[in-house]
Amino acid sequence: MDQTPPEFQVTQPHCLTIMQTPTTAQLRTAIEVLKMLGERVNNTATNAVIELPEAQFDNRHAAHIEAQSIEQISRIKIVSGQLTEWRNLLQQHKRQCVSHHV
Repeated sequence: MDQTPPEFQVTQPHCLTIMQTPTTAQLRTAIEVLKMLGERVNNTATNAVIELPEAQFDNRHAAHIEAQSIEQISRIKIVSGQLTEWRNLLQQHKRQCVSHHV
């Protein structure tokens, strides 16, 4: 008799989904999109700060907007850097494959 609790029993077979590795062109596009997103975040934050009326509370609010912008741009740069590294590895792998076939 099966001792597996009901919540862990498989009633239907699982489908195995395998992600296809993106091409270097797709990674380059993603990197460019992230770059544009970073620029947009920066521009939006700058415009939001400029539009604030001058007051003590608004200075704190401006600092908060700036801090959020810096954090978002930092995250975008991290992901972009990881994608760039992945793209470089794929290009290197492609060159090695070509040199082995020649």
